[in-house]
Amino acid sequence: MKKYTFTNGSELPVQTMYCIGRNYAAHAKEMNAVVEEQPLIFLKPSTAYCSNNSTISIPTISNEMHFEGELVVVIGKDGFDISMDEVDSYFAGIGVGFDLTLRDIQSIAKTKGHPWAVAKGFRHSAPISSIIPYSPTMNLEQLEFSVHCNGSLRQSGKTSMMERSVKELIVYVSTIFELQQGDCIFTGTPEGVGAVSNGDELIIQLHQNDVQLRITIDKN
Repeated sequence: MKKYTFTNGSELPVQTMYCIGRNYAAHAKEMNAVVEEQPLIFLKPSTAYCSNNSTISIPTISNEMHFEGELVVVIGKDGFDISMDEVDSYFAGIGVGFDLTLRDIQSIAKTKGHPWAVAKGFRHSAPISSIIPYSPTMNLEQLEFSVHCNGSLRQSGKTSMMERSVKELIVYVSTIFELQQGDCIFTGTPEGVGAVSNGDELIIQLHQNDVQLRITIDKN
């Protein structure tokens, strides 16, 4: 079973991954899309998870894999229809990750009105950093992260730029799905997503806590 690694040495089994689309208005614009009235949700299976310093191959079915850097929240206990007053008790921790996307496959699915499962849920499509244990003293509205590809800055994200806050997302997702310990939520990506090629190195860093995730695209 795949497990998150926390910065204090603890571990937690990886469960379902809930991903939020179009939670940054500038990214929605660059994708020629609009911010929906309700959060756009899609899922990745636990097998999509991989950890820091992983090498990831582009699936042979695709000629265009994109990176999308995001803040990731790990759920600490089971819950359904969680209220804003109690949401703090459901955090296990926070980290950063990549929602790797087969953009050519997704574009075809969009055109045909098909699900995004293949484009989003393939093996190792959700690399995630070490997880920082949550504390109520964390200012979730002022977190910042950045993405570099081969040393060049490609994305800069601030949670203050989100259309829906981290806590609002947990509350909303829990009104539809029964959240379980070890689930996580990818909270959306800012503008600047782009394609990767064999041999590329991607690094996403959460600035306030100096946690980072590094992955390499397979050279084979």
